[in-house]
Amino acid sequence: MKLEALLEEQQIEFEKHTHVPAYTAQRLADVEHVSGYMVAKPVVVRGQSGFAICVLPAPKQLDLERVSEILGDPEVRLATEAEMAELFPDCELGAEPPVGSMFGMRTIMDTGLRDDDYLIMQAGTHTEAIKTRRADWERLCNPIIGRIAKS
Repeated sequence: MKLEALLEEQQIEFEKHTHVPAYTAQRLADVEHVSGYMVAKPVVVRGQSGFAICVLPAPKQLDLERVSEILGDPEVRLATEAEMAELFPDCELGAEPPVGSMFGMRTIMDTGLRDDDYLIMQAGTHTEAIKTRRADWERLCNPIIGRIAKS
């Protein structure tokens, strides 16, 4: 299922934007003319209990130790490109939406994303983005919330 279809099915309002290719979350912020702190950057991790999508502001880096603590899993690591291709077959590599529920995964959200009313995210391609209310995105994902970004 595509992100747009899921949002429509859940009756979540959103704006779809088409833009020049953006291969990083920070570049997405640039082409959307917004702060990188409004862009929800997904980072996929794998632990003993499976995969999870960690979502943090574009300018930040993931703290794997914190994710490991939050999940209670000592074996957390970044997903490989091969795993990503298998997990997200309908998405361009690196453009997966930060919505774990779409893919049967847990979502972990960094507390820093709670500072904005809206979030912008890739919609499965490097040329399409979705803007939606953060509260609606949280309702859709039901994320675990914690400090997972390095300061």
